[in-house]
Amino acid sequence: MAVALGRGGQARVVEASGMSSHTMWKATKEVRSGVEVSDRVRAEGGGDRPAIDKQSGLIEALDELVHPDTRGTPMSALRWTLKSTYELAGELQDRGYRASAELVRRLLHQMGYSLQAPAKQNEGTAHPDRDGQFAYINAQVVERLAGGEPVISVDTKKKELIGNFANGGREWQPGGEPTRVNVHDFADRALGEFAKAIPYGIYDIGNEGWVSVGDTADTAEFAVESIRRWWNTLGRDRFPDASRLLITADAGGSNGYRVRAWKWYLACLAEETGLEITVCHYPPGTSKWNKIEHRLFSFISMNWRGRSLTDIRTIVELISATKTKTGLTVQAAYDPNWYPTGEKISDATLASIDLTPHQWHGEWNYTIAPNEE
Repeated sequence: MAVALGRGGQARVVEASGMSSHTMWKATKEVRSGVEVSDRVRAEGGGDRPAIDKQSGLIEALDELVHPDTRGTPMSALRWTLKSTYELAGELQDRGYRASAELVRRLLHQMGYSLQAPAKQNEGTAHPDRDGQFAYINAQVVERLAGGEPVISVDTKKKELIGNFANGGREWQPGGEPTRVNVHDFADRALGEFAKAIPYGIYDIGNEGWVSVGDTADTAEFAVESIRRWWNTLGRDRFPDASRLLITADAGGSNGYRVRAWKWYLACLAEETGLEITVCHYPPGTSKWNKIEHRLFSFISMNWRGRSLTDIRTIVELISATKTKTGLTVQAAYDPNWYPTGEKISDATLASIDLTPHQWHGEWNYTIAPNEE
């Protein structure tokens, strides 16, 4: 532009752009000498040298501090501290390097590091027939669904404190007016034994959920009563011609495969409904694969994030309001019944159950039929 304007052009461009006259003079000189237009601000090779070039061993020292194979060693100064960019920079400075928190951040990205939370993936010792059991459960589910029969996934959600306690997550609030909650998560002594809510869920593979919320104990009787309530409220109407019910469940807890009371109360339910009930348990240590965990419970947790679960009614209403864009609907109800713990099922009572173990891992897969007597 300055060249095109001719005599006085540089001065007019400097005045209009606010650039320094020296910069304009230098740029005009480059254009007249034939320098090509470039996206670079500086000429190649300009600017300060990278810190890792000026300080030999800097990147190796940083890698030693954060690499999974070396961090946490007894010789590390950061053995028991949070490894933030500021602390890493401080440690590097103690070793004689010139490093800021921003430099550490940029170097970590260049080295392929990123901020990550621990991933819950290690399941302990895997049963040798784990994959085989998964395949067996899948085959059972596919067969039942193809025949239009009910298939449900069941489990107990994490117990929740009842009261004005903090709940993970955030929700929109007027600026500077957060909901005030108790500083400590101590159970309310005034509630006595009723200080915790116990949500037991039933997830119908057809994308429908039912949750019974109890407040006494997570027992086998409570678990089966929750299934009974689902059947009487939702299942019976949806599957009016059903003669069989398939339940997938974890290997432990109130619905564990070793729990005698679980099988006894299922036998009672089979007798009442006339349903032949088949149960397939996920192998020990694989509860995260239970569909109810990521198709029902996860959405309930998201729906009530940032909300204090002040009473049973609030919990029930928040669960009932859970829905997704994929069509999930949930119904919930309070179960006021008292469920005693430590119930013993005798050998004779257990033997009276019409229970047929399957050929494949009969301890995990079995069918309970209504007694013909």
